[in-house]
Amino acid sequence: MRLQIVRTLAEFDQLRTEWNDLLTCCSASHVPFLRHEYLQTWWASLGGGEWTQGELFVVTARQTDNELVGIAPLFFSQNREGEPALLLLGSIEISDYLDLIVRTSEIPAFLDALLNLLQTDQAPDWQTLDWYNLPEASPTLPAVQAAAEKRGWSYQQQRLQACPYITLPGDWETYLASIDKKQRHEIRRKLRRAEEYPAPVRWYIVEDGNNLQAEIEAFFDLMALDPEKERFLTPAMRRQMLSTAHAAFQEGWLQLALLEVGGEKAAGYLNFDYAGHLWVYNSGLNFAFRELSPGWVLLAKLIQWANENQRLALDFMRGDEDYKYRFGGINRYITRVCVRR
Repeated sequence: MRLQIVRTLAEFDQLRTEWNDLLTCCSASHVPFLRHEYLQTWWASLGGGEWTQGELFVVTARQTDNELVGIAPLFFSQNREGEPALLLLGSIEISDYLDLIVRTSEIPAFLDALLNLLQTDQAPDWQTLDWYNLPEASPTLPAVQAAAEKRGWSYQQQRLQACPYITLPGDWETYLASIDKKQRHEIRRKLRRAEEYPAPVRWYIVEDGNNLQAEIEAFFDLMALDPEKERFLTPAMRRQMLSTAHAAFQEGWLQLALLEVGGEKAAGYLNFDYAGHLWVYNSGLNFAFRELSPGWVLLAKLIQWANENQRLALDFMRGDEDYKYRFGGINRYITRVCVRR
């Protein structure tokens, strides 16, 4: 296994095709936040301004035939505790799932080779590997622990947040029958009320690239009606999310869904339609239409659409908000791993 360090954006960009091919075909973790185009837009703004500085330190692994079998998408910076750290690209706030990109069969060998490299003067002067948002079921975790303990390094693992998800049966009525009876009746009642509402209620998925910019801006306006989300949407974060949305749309995995009441935007969901799953990334709500429950109505429509279009699951991602469980969400968790020499 031959390792190579990628430190420049030009080298990083050259990996695009191989990177996505490895992620799609063989990686143990296959999530949209590990796509090359996603991490490229993230790096361009350092997470929408979450980080003030960083040095690219991506490590790739190839077999003797030059086949790419592993990627550690890392960067060097000070972590939240002020320690010199190697972190995963995408860390921390706006990327719900992160991990290494490695053929499952190569994970132990890759971690062993990676930690060997990190002991040499080719690596920055790091004190900790500080990796956030790894799925708790990721095979990376036991491999990191084994490789660290082999060297007498400390390994700490901390559960972070719940990430509720729904397994979809492929049929709307079957899905409804699987959730709590009271909630099932509530969903039907809200959908019926939307159908009978005096003003016309319609929902749609943005498919025309010519309208994408305007529709994203309209979605941001919905988000900004929530004071907490308004604070989140700094100018740098708006640019970051806009770049991500355009990149995802170009690659065919953006789903921007909006609900209108009488021609006025009432709710929106920015999702990723990727690898047979619907990943619910962010939402916006016009509180003037609260009586109609537009967020619930749009979410119900999206779950119905996902069933009819044979999506395997809907992933609410990070956060334990009550509505996720009312729609049948089941918890999975993400974790933080810290390795110190």
